[in-house]
Amino acid sequence: MRTTLARLVAVGLLVSACSVADVADTTTSLPTTTSSTTSTTTSTSAPTTTTDDRETSLVNGLPVDDPNLLDRRVLAVKIDNHPRATPQSGIDQADMIVEVLVEGITRFITIWHESDVDYLGPMRSGRPTDAYLLPAFNHPTFAISGGQAWVQNLITSFDTSLIKELSEGTFRISSRSAPHNLYVDTFALRETADSRDYPDDPPQGPLWEFGPMPASAETASEITIDFAGNTVIWTWEEAEGLWLRTAYNEESTYVDEDGTESRIGIPVMVALFVEPYTASPGGGQSGTNLPSSRTTGSGQAYVFAEGKVVEGTWERETETDWYTLTDANGEIIMVPPGKAWVSLVPSTRGLTVTP
Repeated sequence: MRTTLARLVAVGLLVSACSVADVADTTTSLPTTTSSTTSTTTSTSAPTTTTDDRETSLVNGLPVDDPNLLDRRVLAVKIDNHPRATPQSGIDQADMIVEVLVEGITRFITIWHESDVDYLGPMRSGRPTDAYLLPAFNHPTFAISGGQAWVQNLITSFDTSLIKELSEGTFRISSRSAPHNLYVDTFALRETADSRDYPDDPPQGPLWEFGPMPASAETASEITIDFAGNTVIWTWEEAEGLWLRTAYNEESTYVDEDGTESRIGIPVMVALFVEPYTASPGGGQSGTNLPSSRTTGSGQAYVFAEGKVVEGTWERETETDWYTLTDANGEIIMVPPGKAWVSLVPSTRGLTVTP
């Protein structure tokens, strides 16, 4: 069996499947009540605070055993979220996951800085939102299974290096059908990036200002997010210290190479409202229009941890910046250390918080 590194806390995903829609024109309101779920298998949570003297991750604020791993590139891998692609594998090892809307469903950008895994997938293709989001990681390497030529050109125009299918470090598994069976080994992907002389620079400083939830944070027991008609629910499990993911009335799980499924749970969830729009090929390039999200400017923001929520605003001036979070008083919102799931929520849809 392949081995994995940095298994600090389980994170994961479940499918968000539904019909394809033009999200820019959708204004359907979200229901204010959600059904409860029962966890059958939960994951062990890493503590969200630490008193040891180890250096901490620039991505999630957790202590790192080997500080040399902090001085290298961010590797991002695009993960499939089609119903036939679930349960996914290896995403529980990622330093952070970003969920983005594509054609009627969502996909995940898994972020790998000090962590790696040799069984991750399924990998899928790039989209316009990726191009504008990834530059904040300082010339990262991005692994995708292709994409329209104009989208790939857009991604590389922001100095993000690409690794595509059939490269060293990608492989097909026999238990699933294409295109939902392309898996990767991030150790090998890093070697591929090295062999191509891709930049190997770390992020420029911590992504967030890490710190505890404020005493004034309000109670939150459940989060319901509407991704263009697809409902994703996060339920706080006090005993585990995790937000447990549910979609389409099924508990979200991930599966390891041996076939063992585990419930998806994360300690920290950050929701950022973004404006959906339709992206088109530019500069005379051929191709079809694709749904995208505006990731710069400002918008509504929520930080969820410890069964609590803090509401505020995000700001991001350029593509090379990351998100700055402030509360109603203009004070910085701290993000508790812990592997985080970042949801780019369509502002035309929104989310509901249940106390």
